[in-house]
Amino acid sequence: MTWFIIIVLMFALFALNMRLYLAMFAAVVAYFLFFASVPLPIAVQRIISPTQNPSLLAIPFFVLLGTLLGSTGIAARLLKLADLMVGRLTGGLGHTNVMLSTLMGGISASNLADAAMMCRMLVPEMRKQGYSVGAAAAITACASLITPIIPPGIALIIYALIADVSIGSMFAAGILPGLLCAGLLLFAVYAMAKQKGLQPSRTSWPTAKEAGSTFLGAWPALFLVVVIVGGIRLSIFTPTEAGAIATLVTLFIGLFVYREMKLRDVADALTETARQTAAVLLVIMTSSALAWIFSMERAGITMAEFITGLTTNPWLFLLAVNVLLLVLGMFIEGTALMIILVPLLKPVVLQLGIDPVHFGIVMILNLSIGTLTPPVGTVLLLVCNLTGAKLTDFLRDGWPFLLALVVALLAVTFVPFLSTALI
Repeated sequence: MTWFIIIVLMFALFALNMRLYLAMFAAVVAYFLFFASVPLPIAVQRIISPTQNPSLLAIPFFVLLGTLLGSTGIAARLLKLADLMVGRLTGGLGHTNVMLSTLMGGISASNLADAAMMCRMLVPEMRKQGYSVGAAAAITACASLITPIIPPGIALIIYALIADVSIGSMFAAGILPGLLCAGLLLFAVYAMAKQKGLQPSRTSWPTAKEAGSTFLGAWPALFLVVVIVGGIRLSIFTPTEAGAIATLVTLFIGLFVYREMKLRDVADALTETARQTAAVLLVIMTSSALAWIFSMERAGITMAEFITGLTTNPWLFLLAVNVLLLVLGMFIEGTALMIILVPLLKPVVLQLGIDPVHFGIVMILNLSIGTLTPPVGTVLLLVCNLTGAKLTDFLRDGWPFLLALVVALLAVTFVPFLSTALI
């Protein structure tokens, strides 16, 4: 049970607010120094070896892609398109918020970046249209959770690398659950807007001329979605190649089509990409060593034997995992939970006949909801800070949207077809 001591040590370090990769690195070093007879150079090898995986190149490409979007003019044009599509509905700006997050989710890879952008672009106008600060913040935060699920979410890539499944399969699996989340959030916004008497953001449906000009202005952005998702689904290129091609297309759009991007913006994006990529890779490197320890200690087999001793029903197992993740997600950052639990739970998942891709979507959606729950919900804290909303306002006015996401989670959990239909 040495592996259990390692997990307790990591949780203790998380509680002390130590950085994720440092906490895992300390646990790995402690194992090799005090609990294992394996030479310490093996630990170094286990930490460095993941960097040799070519699939990791997808991470910096998609991080760079998401970073570049803010200075290309793509987001502004997608905002016009989103308003064109749903602005006439009751509570129009709330619907526009959800639709823009859905469209951006097919390009961006960061829900935090999307949430920050929506807070600046839409929340002030939503307040003028009669939305309470809590409702505006909650819609923005909940809508940003579509980003990690719809490709090319970084969480999809990280899970694929940890669970040893295809990145392309994870990308395809996230499309329908992401659209389901969007649909349920749109319904929740409509119901709340109807109850509070909120008005549409548009007085009339668009004319053919207006629709044509809006789509014409947004076509480069929509083309990016086709490049990323369509190229992978048609096996024209790999996810890594899709990230590289999409980044080049984005640079071309920003510099030569919209002409709103400056060379300084590119330099700033490269700097931010290097910082974010380093943070993600440090986590992946230490998590690889951690997974090796779990394998050495037969932790996954032990966990499988324990869980199957309680139940062999896959649906009860998925329900129990959801409850566990929702509770743990209130206190522990989602990436940390995924890195710790996937190596432990994957043997159980395979033994119970659950598709690991389906399980990955369930876990990512669940942990995404965890970013909205106190006390460590990263998206919750960011949105409340940027909008000035109090936590009580967020929870009081935002519960219908949180409920919509929980309904989506239950549907994705118990209807595997939603995750596997496009694989």
